[in-house]
Amino acid sequence: MEIHEQLYLGDVVEMRKQHPCGSYQWEIVRVGADIGLVCLTCKRRVLLPRRQFARQAKKFIKRGAQAQGDQAPTTG
Repeated sequence: MEIHEQLYLGDVVEMRKQHPCGSYQWEIVRVGADIGLVCLTCKRRVLLPRRQFARQAKKFIKRGAQAQGDQAPTTG
């Protein structure tokens, strides 16, 4: 199963494999071609290609503020 939902900064996800520190939970800090993650236990930062992230992410624990509908107004 892969995650195909929109990703937002501040989302907390549970990954399939355990980090060496013992945590499964990561916060998304960068969204683009690569997904930047920070381990919530040891604060280690990693960058995963979007495709690899989609395969390794198990579920969302908490959604970021933008996912809740607090999107910044756009001009245009």
